[in-house]
Amino acid sequence: MKKIFPRIKTDEELESLLDEDLSDYLHADNFKPVTFEFQPKDKTVNLRMSEKMLEKVKAVAKKEGIPYQKYIRRAIERSLGE
Repeated sequence: MKKIFPRIKTDEELESLLDEDLSDYLHADNFKPVTFEFQPKDKTVNLRMSEKMLEKVKAVAKKEGIPYQKYIRRAIERSLGE
């Protein structure tokens, strides 16, 4: 049976959860991809785009839970295969 991770509020709740068999929690719904940024961000770029496009970018970034500038950088990195 698939289980969703409960919201943990205290150390005691976490200790109790760790005493359980966690194999029911191991399914794709409980995980999401994570990226790590190791390269320094030492250059800036100015980019002009329409207000409509920027609003769409901001909406999608918000939906994904990341800042819109990071969303743009990630889109560029993906297009470059990095």
